[in-house]
Amino acid sequence: MRLASPSFQAFRRGLIHGSRRAYVLPSLISPSAPEFVAKAQAMSALVADIDAKMAAVRQGGGAKAVERMRKSGKKLPRERLAALLDPHTPFLEFSQLAAHDVYPDNVPCAGIITGIGRISGRECVIVVNDATVKGGSYYPLTVKKHLRAQEIAREHGLPCVYVVESGGAALPHQANVFPDKEHFGRIFYNMAQMSALSIPQIAIVHGISVAGGAYVPAMADENIIVREQGRIFLAGPPLVKAATGEEVDEETLGGGQMHSSESGVTDHLARDDEHAIAIARGIVGDLGKAGGQEVPPPSVPEDPLYPASELHGIVGTDLRQAFDMRDVIARVVDGSRFREFKKEYGQTIATGFAHIHGYPVGIVANNGILFSQSALKATHFIQLCSQRQIPLLFLVNVTGYMVGSKAERGGIAKDGAKMVRAVACADVPKLTVIVGGSYGAGNYGMCGRAYSPRFLWMWPNAKVSVMGPGQLSQVMATVSKDPTKHSNLKDEIEEQSTALYASARLWDDGIIKPTDTRDTVGLALSLASRKRGTNAAGGVPTTWDGDSKGFGVFRM
Repeated sequence: MRLASPSFQAFRRGLIHGSRRAYVLPSLISPSAPEFVAKAQAMSALVADIDAKMAAVRQGGGAKAVERMRKSGKKLPRERLAALLDPHTPFLEFSQLAAHDVYPDNVPCAGIITGIGRISGRECVIVVNDATVKGGSYYPLTVKKHLRAQEIAREHGLPCVYVVESGGAALPHQANVFPDKEHFGRIFYNMAQMSALSIPQIAIVHGISVAGGAYVPAMADENIIVREQGRIFLAGPPLVKAATGEEVDEETLGGGQMHSSESGVTDHLARDDEHAIAIARGIVGDLGKAGGQEVPPPSVPEDPLYPASELHGIVGTDLRQAFDMRDVIARVVDGSRFREFKKEYGQTIATGFAHIHGYPVGIVANNGILFSQSALKATHFIQLCSQRQIPLLFLVNVTGYMVGSKAERGGIAKDGAKMVRAVACADVPKLTVIVGGSYGAGNYGMCGRAYSPRFLWMWPNAKVSVMGPGQLSQVMATVSKDPTKHSNLKDEIEEQSTALYASARLWDDGIIKPTDTRDTVGLALSLASRKRGTNAAGGVPTTWDGDSKGFGVFRM
């Protein structure tokens, strides 16, 4: 074989770089324009409000609960998390505002901290019970948040580390916590399934772990308990006395020394919180190939040509004001390059190829209402990405599909259904960021929560509802003759469509700042690219989202 001459190689590089320059998106905005400035100020105020709410929930269950933990010589939940993570590495937290204003009680963060962080050089899903919030007990949304973290871990083959201190189910809510398929027991089912798929399950018991909560460490592949602080038992001393007449203290019943030397429920006995975390970091460091391996980006990452701070002024908070989603794309993708697909066809949706932090991605972005041509174009593009195994990113700002006699005669129902079917069946990782509105069937066609995107994030200004406020008002005026009832319902639905309302109920994976979109999506793409691990028993490649092989790790 004859190598190409240096001059030919230089020529070829010039062609490649020239073609890349052809796909650079221009910036046509004027940051000094009054409209831009007004939008930027409104968005910045909304982001500041969300920041303040997130700062408040990071304080946990209040000063008294924090003081009780400190007097017991314990680290606070977020201190444990910080010590567990590699220094100076990010933590992608899920649904920080879960349970916000949902229950009569204040349950910050739904009483549980979940997210993805790096431990001993390896990305892990981390679940931390916050014992400063109702003793770490599980409300319905606590269970939902825990299960969502496990779903993310399973989809990406990420090891799970559970930082345990929980009194189990919140008994007043037991009907919505205990018996159903997606209730408390599903946590342990998921642990068994993931262990069988060679996705490591590790638990650190820092405090009480009672009743159903006792099964988190018991179901773990390897676990740690803190001496004279951690407790594991199916029933505490009062219930034991009521059931059997036996009088026994907590340490004798389920303390670390007993479980580590007699019952075999625990594998490592730690001196204190700090020692327990050090042991856990060592365990993660020794996981080998279990749980898969990271894949470096195929391209060298490049910063966008335009500052992310301009996103505030491009979008703003008034969803009635139009903007070009290409201006958003240009501030998210590598080198602001976007190779657009079918640019002149179906122009109310933009589709094309780009890279984010070096990872390839196909982008589907709204630029108006969805007509038949738009739906067909999106369907074609989604099929291309699925065939080529390129992950999909949906940037959402959609009022829905076009209505009216002309649209119906043109087949909008069948064309919209094609797009929905393509989204549902695309065999690639899907990521969704709701930048503006996500209304009606447009929510389905743009990969809303019901279509199982790997992650779904919302900007603070985002809204999700069955229809836009303008259409809603007109429909209500038609069907309701009572103006007071009409007004009250309109206000109620307006409130229920906000990003804060949605995030509190875990309809997303969290509210993110517009300026964090690039880094957040880049992390998600790196997780989606991970190589699958091998089954410990036979070296058979696992299918993390398919049938398990074997039984995982039994505790002996």
